[in-house]
Amino acid sequence: MTTVAQAAETVPEHHYTHHEERGVTPHRSNPRVIHRELNTLDVREGMNVVEFGTGSGYSGALLSQLVGASGQVTSLDIDAYLARWAAVIHQERGVRNVECHDSDGTAGFASRVPYDRMVAWCTPPLLPKAWVDQMVDGGIIVAPLPIAAVPNVTVVAKIVVREGRPEVESVANGGYIEATTSPKGDLDLPGRWVDWENRVPSPSWISLAWRDEDDQMRTGARTALDRLKGAHTAPYGREIDWPSWRTFAASLADPRLTMAGLRPDLWAIGHTTTTSAAAIQQDGTILADRSDSPSLEILRGWLTAWEDANRPAPETYTPRLVRQDLADGQDGWALRLSR
Repeated sequence: MTTVAQAAETVPEHHYTHHEERGVTPHRSNPRVIHRELNTLDVREGMNVVEFGTGSGYSGALLSQLVGASGQVTSLDIDAYLARWAAVIHQERGVRNVECHDSDGTAGFASRVPYDRMVAWCTPPLLPKAWVDQMVDGGIIVAPLPIAAVPNVTVVAKIVVREGRPEVESVANGGYIEATTSPKGDLDLPGRWVDWENRVPSPSWISLAWRDEDDQMRTGARTALDRLKGAHTAPYGREIDWPSWRTFAASLADPRLTMAGLRPDLWAIGHTTTTSAAAIQQDGTILADRSDSPSLEILRGWLTAWEDANRPAPETYTPRLVRQDLADGQDGWALRLSR
């Protein structure tokens, strides 16, 4: 049986990610993380595997090695440009057991079911029922899933499908770009759950877990974003372990959870209401509308509880899948964590 390490020695990663004709692929993941997910996936020779998020084609090439000549790999990407170029590069290298398609992976890919293994390099809003329905009994899915209805708060879950029901076997820290219904252009802006965005004088955005309470003009989101740019700032005083903190904040299941980005690549998590706002950024800066903000008091309480829990790692939480039947047809399971 070919191991992931052996496959990685054979597949030229740089040839896929920095192809001289296509150019550099912006939508690519750290190869070490790709190797981790594929080790978790436990692919065997002869298996039928599907991946969502073709990207550069590198992960598909690894899967090709793992399933061998008797197996098959289906690779889907919403971006036709990426899917078509990956197919060309595979052909250049003589890879014959990978088919690339431009398609919305959140619906799965019924043409080649059932699948023994499924891996996602993009984050759906929930675990789609279509994915579960397309798996063999005992099949394994490895996918990033949100743990709250705000962007960039995810874990990577290993899910085993037994008798048509998904069960989470383990979770690990990590996440990938949001799955979207069209190719994503702005990589600095989340692809889902952005409730208000400013583009001038500088880009900023906000996401509210309480968006259903907001009005059509997004007054709550606009006001909360403005409040986070308010007069009160303070250093937290300690370095923030962001994966631990964001997972802890999500596990509280507070309906006022808020995620914001006041600068590119500098996110903030906190608490907002219609009258107050407070959040802590990745750099440890606490932002609030005022020094006596009710939201700031709640945020400090969250941070104290996080420290008292010794900054738990994402892997230490208990996962559960909650069935969701949504009006827009996105049926499936939401992943939630608890301690």
